[in-house]
Amino acid sequence: MNNTKQYFCIFGRQPVLEAFAAGKRFDKILILKNAGGEEMSAIEKKARETECPVQRVPKEKLENILQKYSKFKEANHQGIVGFLSIIDYYSIDDVLHHAYSKGETPLLLILDGITDVGNFGAIARSAECLGAHAVIVPSTGSAQINAEAMKASAGALNKIFVCREKSLVTAVNYLKVNGIKIFGTEMKGAIEASKADFSVPCAVVLGSEGDGVSKEILKLCDERIKIPMSGTTESLNVSVSAGIILYEISRGRSSSAK
Repeated sequence: MNNTKQYFCIFGRQPVLEAFAAGKRFDKILILKNAGGEEMSAIEKKARETECPVQRVPKEKLENILQKYSKFKEANHQGIVGFLSIIDYYSIDDVLHHAYSKGETPLLLILDGITDVGNFGAIARSAECLGAHAVIVPSTGSAQINAEAMKASAGALNKIFVCREKSLVTAVNYLKVNGIKIFGTEMKGAIEASKADFSVPCAVVLGSEGDGVSKEILKLCDERIKIPMSGTTESLNVSVSAGIILYEISRGRSSSAK
């Protein structure tokens, strides 16, 4: 897997284009509202090709980022700032090939609407510790993989595959075509996680604490699972839920192997 990379921003149109030309990957790019020109068009084209999210933002947003991250007082953002990725991203095919080549049964986590970087990092940490092969996230509407996420993961983000997909629906359908069973986390109409069969190649979808897994994704799930609770609190923190489910999968697979 990849080594830790320095996390920083790139300001200016030509520097962003040069970074693309050098094969650098961006987590996201912010462009000034109404900014145009050939260079901006070229940047947006490169962003689409690499499935990098692009947001149009007000000038104040760019100014604040410039003050926070730039080491040079005379720096000029020229209407654009790019957040370089601190990790490498992989395709689902990369993950499946890696797992099967090692004689292992694929296990993936799909994060639907997890925007808190602390939760994201904690989930990645549990995933790596408990044998998951990858974490799949959407290119938009997901926690940014920054220094805080890396810290929360205790470095696990450098050791586990991360796939960034333009559409989770498309990703789930692709997994299903490739023989991956999809488990969705849901309290209603679900079986207890301890009673599910995780011995097959599978992926578990985790949703945000507020909204849960989206209805569109839930419809695609082969089975729905839950963590039984006896207390009065409505739900667990999503990173805690991830750890419990991953442990259940690890325990079940170990028992099957024996």
